[in-house]
Amino acid sequence: MQRLLSHHRPVVGVLHLPPLPGAPFDGPGLQAIVTGALRDAEVLATGGARGVVVENIGDAPFAKEVEPHVVAAMTVVAREVVERFGADLTVGVNVLRNDAVGALAVAAASGAGFVRINVHVGAMVTDQGIVEGRARETLLYRKRVAPGVAIVADHLVKHAQPLAPLNSVQLARDTLHRGGARVLVLSGSGTGQPTSVEDLEELRGALPEATLWIGSGLNPDNAGAYSAADAAIVGTALHGHADLSSPLDVERVRAVVQAFSG
Repeated sequence: MQRLLSHHRPVVGVLHLPPLPGAPFDGPGLQAIVTGALRDAEVLATGGARGVVVENIGDAPFAKEVEPHVVAAMTVVAREVVERFGADLTVGVNVLRNDAVGALAVAAASGAGFVRINVHVGAMVTDQGIVEGRARETLLYRKRVAPGVAIVADHLVKHAQPLAPLNSVQLARDTLHRGGARVLVLSGSGTGQPTSVEDLEELRGALPEATLWIGSGLNPDNAGAYSAADAAIVGTALHGHADLSSPLDVERVRAVVQAFSG
């Protein structure tokens, strides 16, 4: 993870996995999923991305915590990506909807460098119901199985709303200092939606020491607006025709990297 953070404003791509075996909707099978993930990881490495998140987005509608076969399948995918591209890409894991323990298990077995946790502290209302952060349990489990794995935590995660009005800056402080997150991620309201520049700049002003990433909506046209961000997770804009069902496109990756990282 330190290698990723040492780069100037790195772009982190996303491997949007199709439905895994056992998901509500049919997928192509594990071998085809691995093949597709390796293809997309190669595109990211070739295009200049510095990191990648392995994410089970095809498993929607999501469970708050996944079954063991999801952890097993994601470990297979993540391990293949680490072995093939770990020299070029820092690999992260996001087990949707909010299975931090599952993500840490995948990271421990695969050699991934970080996990993304959608709700690390507090509680959010989502289409899965109320999703609560479990920072204490997460940190204790990390200490047992994956002590070197960094926590990348969402701040007021997309596709969700807080249970009650809250102080955004105080929540960010709690996520970092009480929850032990290494990175805060700010996203828009949903997948592919632009991150609020105003919210990003507010947190940058209040928490100058924090590592802040944007988590959605970045593209070559708006990259200049996010000068306060230390890195960006980019998904939708890197796919052909900005369509999540299409493979990643190397020219789109290059364009985003050039616009954001310079």
